[in-house]
Amino acid sequence: MDEAEKLNILSKLVSIKSVNDNEKDVAEYIKGLFNDHGIFSEIIPYKGNRANLVAEIGDGDKILAFSGHMDTVMAGDGWTYDPFKLTEKGNELYGRGATDMKSGLAAMVIAMIELKESGVKLNGRVRLLATIAEEVGEYGAKQLTDEGYMKDVDALVIGEPSAYYLVYTHMGSLDIRVTSTGKAAHSSMPDEGFNAIEPLLKFLEQATDTFKNTGASDPELGDFIFNITTIEGGTQVNAIPGSAQAEMNFRTVPDYDNEKVLTKVNGIINDINKQSDNDLKLEIMMNLPSVKAGKNSEIIKLTESITKKYFGDNVQRVGIAGTTDAAMFLDGKPDDYDMVISGPGNATMHKIDESVPKDMYLNFIDIYKEIASRYLN
Repeated sequence: MDEAEKLNILSKLVSIKSVNDNEKDVAEYIKGLFNDHGIFSEIIPYKGNRANLVAEIGDGDKILAFSGHMDTVMAGDGWTYDPFKLTEKGNELYGRGATDMKSGLAAMVIAMIELKESGVKLNGRVRLLATIAEEVGEYGAKQLTDEGYMKDVDALVIGEPSAYYLVYTHMGSLDIRVTSTGKAAHSSMPDEGFNAIEPLLKFLEQATDTFKNTGASDPELGDFIFNITTIEGGTQVNAIPGSAQAEMNFRTVPDYDNEKVLTKVNGIINDINKQSDNDLKLEIMMNLPSVKAGKNSEIIKLTESITKKYFGDNVQRVGIAGTTDAAMFLDGKPDDYDMVISGPGNATMHKIDESVPKDMYLNFIDIYKEIASRYLN
């Protein structure tokens, strides 16, 4: 493919509004590309307009999996450019998903097409796992794992926007919602009701005191992280609120993991519920463990040798606070498993005016081709 065609593929992916949904539209577009080039692919339905896609090239028992997610976060307001129209300014390509992670997905798709068309002999197979719902829930990676698409995979490359960094370990992620139920009443007659906000505030105060001072840390991942991210309650200023809720995110480390957090959260809730008419309930929205793969695995050493040709000494092996589909894909895999997170991008993911450097996007097409051809030979 020439450069214009490679940019057009990314442009088309960005134009598909797969904001926490509608990944089937992305999957159908990619399937069409693969069909045009004689590559087998199949759409794996989830529900509604959500579907994963699996594709494969090559022949043999050894399997290298490429993985990328098809969803994006909401665009939000304040963009300089149309978030769903890829806009080129200088060396930057702007658009929602340009970094996270439609450029990585496009690079993997194009790499597979170019490998197929080059006729290079692969002593094994390259399998693409394109997933839904990585941003919230990782339901796609779970579905593909449960259905056996990772069972025979020898090595995994996830194209998240790591740029120069080679990620082999990352924190866990736990999202919870705590709901408080009270009794609505007129604000002039508070004794006729029960203010749902008050026990929720007690919970938030105790949770903040508990989780902002854990002292938990990991030499590769850094410090345990806790944030209160949403609060809702009440209907209007002169009414006692009958319900309230708050959502929290925890980024966990092996020594202070999701299970430990949930034990402490339940303890706080139980203590508060013993007082008066308090009625707090916990809902687990997402529960993803921390991930650890081999820091010196074959795939990470190979990827390092290839990416250094493009990025020099900037290339480093690191752990990160963010989570990825690896949390599902590596379920049951050993700690020294062959996995690396390596893809085009920068620090604009989830931000206004998200972008990806054009040269980095194009370089990663060649990087993925070389990873596959060398790993499978």
